[in-house]
Amino acid sequence: MPEWAVILLICGLYLVLVLGLGVWSGRTVSASVDGYVAGDRTLGVIVLYFVLGASVFSSFAFLGAPGWAYSRGAAAFYIIAYGTVGMVPFYFLGPRTRQVGEELGFVTQAEMLAHRYDSRTLSVALAVLSVVAFVPYLTLQMKGAGLLLETISEGVVPQWLGALVAYGVVLVYVFASGMMAIGWTNTVQGLFMMIVAWFLGLYLPEALHGGIQPMFEAIAANGKQAMLEAPGLANDGSPWNWAGYSSAVIVSAVGFSMWPHLFMRAFTARSDRTLKLTVVLYPTFQLFLVPILLIGFAGVLAFPEVSDPDTIVPHLLTQIELSPVLVGLVCAGALAASMSSGDAILHSAASIGLRDGIKPLLTGTMSDSRQRQWIRGLVVAISATAYYFAVFSEVGIVALLLGAYGGVAQIFPLVFAAFYWPRATGAGALSGLLTGIGVNTLFLVEPHLRPILLHEGVYGLVANVAVFVTVSLCTTPHDRDRLAAYTDLDRTHSGAEA
Repeated sequence: MPEWAVILLICGLYLVLVLGLGVWSGRTVSASVDGYVAGDRTLGVIVLYFVLGASVFSSFAFLGAPGWAYSRGAAAFYIIAYGTVGMVPFYFLGPRTRQVGEELGFVTQAEMLAHRYDSRTLSVALAVLSVVAFVPYLTLQMKGAGLLLETISEGVVPQWLGALVAYGVVLVYVFASGMMAIGWTNTVQGLFMMIVAWFLGLYLPEALHGGIQPMFEAIAANGKQAMLEAPGLANDGSPWNWAGYSSAVIVSAVGFSMWPHLFMRAFTARSDRTLKLTVVLYPTFQLFLVPILLIGFAGVLAFPEVSDPDTIVPHLLTQIELSPVLVGLVCAGALAASMSSGDAILHSAASIGLRDGIKPLLTGTMSDSRQRQWIRGLVVAISATAYYFAVFSEVGIVALLLGAYGGVAQIFPLVFAAFYWPRATGAGALSGLLTGIGVNTLFLVEPHLRPILLHEGVYGLVANVAVFVTVSLCTTPHDRDRLAAYTDLDRTHSGAEA
């Protein structure tokens, strides 16, 4: 049996295992929308830890992050920087969100904000923003899975087929079991990814350079000292400026916990203590990005002619002497990284599309069973859309994703004000959101218009807050009854604790 066939066999067995676990897990929750979307609000610390961690370990982590280290050096540490501080706002906002969701029955971010600001238009706007941001994110996961299977099979499995098989598995278990499938598969995949990351991150520098220290010494001695000096290199190979680096960290950190698929996990937590403990533990997940980046550095001198930096991991695996069984396990770990993000994104996009986009536009009530049917239909539709972009379209998805981060960051002022500024109004929230997205998009499309080379999301946030505050102060505040659920949380919660 050729080596590529052994590798594919191991990947296939892994996909079967994940499929079985995902479908089985759906039996542990109710058949309600709460069960399908929020796992009946029963997730504990361990499962929630891995579900949130899957937001980091995606195709970008296993392919893009080593690619950044390979081509841009120290600039790749930006990923660790924003991931470490990005969950800090969630420590304060997450428990408040969980309490409101439990009291009023919310399972999505936009549902809560639409209620707080009494705006159906805001709900639809947030749904559109979320789905538009999710599609390129999901597309990247599909591209990563397809590229990996194509590379390790030496072209026998084309990219379109690899993406179809891997995400066919994701589609089936998300369709069948919803949130609990994501919870249990992410836990298994998270543990597997950690093992694979540390093995590769320690093995490759040793095999190619004699260790981590000799690897960095060799890079510095071969005219690539600039790669090791913060803040690293820009896309064109020139030194990256601190303004661009710092603003990218800030925008990514602000937007990190605002990603709707991550934010929605507040509604799944068993208790406030569970959520806070998970957030405190979450930065430890960043430790597993360290070996991932070491993989990219290992290829800088060993294989300097790789044209596409994002292929450095599969390139290294095919060029060094490793047992095909071991390569198969490593590739399965990379698939786990892609799928553990893709399933959460797909599930959230479909849930938001129905609950926040379609449902507010319909008259009358919709039964639980009908809502589940709609969400499952959207799971299929969104999968097909992302698959099209992954395989058939030449649209610059990476650029879209980078712009999406700036767009998602515009949600932060709305969430913060929902709990901490009673004077905020629906008109102000909607105006600020649309203004922020517009400014972010303008500077993304026309970067030469930026007066200072800051991330476009920074300009969007400044415009967002200015318009949000101004319009809120010029419009009628909401009544106290609506605000009570958001402003009386500390008193209510302290009373319950007592």
